[in-house]
Amino acid sequence: MMKWELSECYDFNGRIVCYGVRGVGPALVMVHGTPWSSFNLRHLIGPLSKDFCVYYYDLLGYGQSDKSPGDVSLGIQNQVLEQLLKHWGLKNPTIIGHDFGGTTVLRAHLINGCNFNKIVLIDPVAISPWGSPFFQHVKIHEAAFSGVPDYIHEAIVRAYVKTAAFKPIDARTLDMIVSPWIQADGKAAFYRQIAQANSSYTDEVQPLYPQITTPVLILWGSEDTWIPMEKGNALHEMIPNSLFHVICDAGHLVIEEKPNQLIEKIRPFITPAATSAGPADFH
Repeated sequence: MMKWELSECYDFNGRIVCYGVRGVGPALVMVHGTPWSSFNLRHLIGPLSKDFCVYYYDLLGYGQSDKSPGDVSLGIQNQVLEQLLKHWGLKNPTIIGHDFGGTTVLRAHLINGCNFNKIVLIDPVAISPWGSPFFQHVKIHEAAFSGVPDYIHEAIVRAYVKTAAFKPIDARTLDMIVSPWIQADGKAAFYRQIAQANSSYTDEVQPLYPQITTPVLILWGSEDTWIPMEKGNALHEMIPNSLFHVICDAGHLVIEEKPNQLIEKIRPFITPAATSAGPADFH
């Protein structure tokens, strides 16, 4: 099985957030979504760390970070990101967010006032309404789901994850995605983060999208059934001067399915030659 270790930790109000830093150059921060972890960004982290100092972490309640009972909603993830940026000493990094990670980036920028040199959004949860029937069902019956036998829970997670991809996920990758959610503290954490998902967190920032002046690149899997491409077009229309590209033959899990195509669009957009990063933006 593949290994993915986050060697650094940050104490966020008594709850540990695990992170990693790789490469040398202008600062680039990556934020994953749900039910993923920084592991799913590895295909972007590796190549981009050749030219950037890449900072990545597991959201609170996800992956290797603290999964104990508590707030893991979108309402707290932007606060975590703001504090991590301060901890890392980054004042104007480029940032990439996928799914809930994209929402977290937008909330950190618009609510917390975090400045970013460039913003890349990959299939973000940015336009209300959102939330699958499964999400809505878990909200009502979180305790019941948390109490199902482990083998049934694992089957639920595996089946759910598979629907995010356009084509089948290879067995080793699927095992790594599922792994954090089937550990001792993972089952309750999985249903907790779903139960706390609420479109009010996007409702709060959606009216502010036209105020964004930071350069924004939006990338979308053409076969995304979790968040249809129409949402991407709508977001593109809301953010002035944003760029929008469709990645063909990829679903919501485009970061696993088509990483090379993503990098082809991302690299020229964030290239150092097009930035004016200051000393605080370097590792």
